[in-house]
Amino acid sequence: MPHYKRLRDLREDSDKTQAELAAYLGTTAQYYGKYEKGERELPFSRAVELAEYYNVSLDYLAGRTNIKAIRSDASLGEDEVKLLESFRALTERSKGKVELFVDQLKDSLK
Repeated sequence: MPHYKRLRDLREDSDKTQAELAAYLGTTAQYYGKYEKGERELPFSRAVELAEYYNVSLDYLAGRTNIKAIRSDASLGEDEVKLLESFRALTERSKGKVELFVDQLKDSLK
């Protein structure tokens, strides 16, 4: 059986309990816990529900990619998506530093 490590990571990153996710899916915490441990196969319909809940792709949920975001703008290239994901992973303080650096870079190019 597959082990869905990402389920646990996403749940913990969202500060949710197994009971909260189980309620969302309409099941019990014990049953949901078996998905995270790989003791029970995650049905496709539930995988879709969880991907929508976390706003991630099914590929990310399955561990086939490390890019969380669903591309809502088809004009973004793969490198732009990766850059955006890296930015989103930063702390708010670090994001501020990046924004300042980008502003300084733009000013220097004028």
